[in-house]
Amino acid sequence: MDTSVVRPITVVATDIHFDAERMYVQLSDGREIAVPLEWFPTLRNATDKQRNNWRLIGKGVGIHWEDIDEDLSVEGLLRC
Repeated sequence: MDTSVVRPITVVATDIHFDAERMYVQLSDGREIAVPLEWFPTLRNATDKQRNNWRLIGKGVGIHWEDIDEDLSVEGLLRC
């Protein structure tokens, strides 16, 4: 019988940037994920200035945009 405990690896965001069609999220494990802005209408319709006014929340567990009242979690992005 295997009694080892499996501990989930916590992956957090370390940086984000945008191009005209996608948001790119740099992860703490070295990966970078890209998601279409089309999936997030609030971000898609935001100005570049609003999109770039973000901050990491929960030590990188999520991303918050104050200007447009939008929050995304890394876990949710990984499930997309």
